[in-house]
Amino acid sequence: MTTGPPPDCPTPKTTDSPDSPNSPAPEATSGTHPPLLTRPLLLRFVSMVGASLSFFLLLSVVPAYAAERGGGSAAGLATGSLMLATVLGELVTPRLVGRFGYRLTLIAGLFLLGAPALVLTVSGQAAWIVGVCFVRGLGFALTIVAGGALTASLIPDERRGEGLALVGVVSGVPSLVALPLGLWLADRVGYGPVAVTGGLAALAAIAFVLGLPDRAERNEQPLGVVRGLRTGALLRPVLVFAATATAAGIVVTFLPLAVPSASAGVIAAALFVQTATSTLTRWLAGRHGDRHGSARLVLPGLLLSAAGVLVIAPTANPVAVVAGTAVFGAGFGITQNATLTLMYTRVSAASYGTVSALWNLAYDGGMGVGAAGFGIAAGLTGYPWAFALTALLMLGAVAPALRDRRTPPGTA
Repeated sequence: MTTGPPPDCPTPKTTDSPDSPNSPAPEATSGTHPPLLTRPLLLRFVSMVGASLSFFLLLSVVPAYAAERGGGSAAGLATGSLMLATVLGELVTPRLVGRFGYRLTLIAGLFLLGAPALVLTVSGQAAWIVGVCFVRGLGFALTIVAGGALTASLIPDERRGEGLALVGVVSGVPSLVALPLGLWLADRVGYGPVAVTGGLAALAAIAFVLGLPDRAERNEQPLGVVRGLRTGALLRPVLVFAATATAAGIVVTFLPLAVPSASAGVIAAALFVQTATSTLTRWLAGRHGDRHGSARLVLPGLLLSAAGVLVIAPTANPVAVVAGTAVFGAGFGITQNATLTLMYTRVSAASYGTVSALWNLAYDGGMGVGAAGFGIAAGLTGYPWAFALTALLMLGAVAPALRDRRTPPGTA
């Protein structure tokens, strides 16, 4: 899923350890708190909102447009193309950041996200729509990986957890508004105006990126994505977060199907409660991590998430569904902040792009794999047992969480 330190803000020193080329900076400090909301951070927030609006405004609109022109298969191809390109783009973005810097990569991402949307409705052919989605997926990958790394470089080390929590709120609110708004507007003004609006939102954000500093460090070789996955200090938090992201994809996708149709109000309440508790605990975890360290929050976040999924299992019980999503949301918010904060403390600023890529790959890949696998399991066992099985499988991530918990402070 950010404030402006001085240009010479120190970064963690590297080591020659093969398991972890970068040793972590201290997770908690006790000095004075530098300001969080600086001018560079506010500029970054504006560009973040523009990218989020552009992506989520069209996320449901484009499949609907494709379905009208080419049927349900075209809708599936459109979304599949978008997500495939996003994952592929996330893999290569750290290398692009290392060569061109954060700012230029982010500008390219916003352009690729926005410009194709302007011509989306030029043709109703499935191949055209799928191609537009693929290009926009690449652009979205550049914006979230390069943008995430740049944002992290603007956050003082002493307030990293709190800053990343604020980033989650700033990027999350536009998505919650834009997703239903896109379909509502399409019903009233048509697909063309909505597509153009989404495209202009991303293109307009480019102007604000021009005012951002470019903090990519050219004098140090950053970690690549492959080497990052071979680094235990980064892989362990990735595995834990991927487990909770898998459950998140399941809850969002299948809860409306698993709960009896007569309980539509329960579904809306449950999903709202999940979002609210996740946002709250992500913020609280950030503040706690800045003061006491984030490492010890990872395991509790994972266990809370698994417990929430287990509570959801009796899907015919409205109280269990709402309570379960609340508990899951609380754990998911904690895990989001703790894993991302922990990963950033374990690399130097030159490898922030790799951390951003790995974390987003865990998010996107976990949600996709979870939804696909749960659909098969639910067809064999029914929804209650499938939710219970999901909670059990999530406990497999306890092993890397415990291993990471035993990692001595100051070593990756």
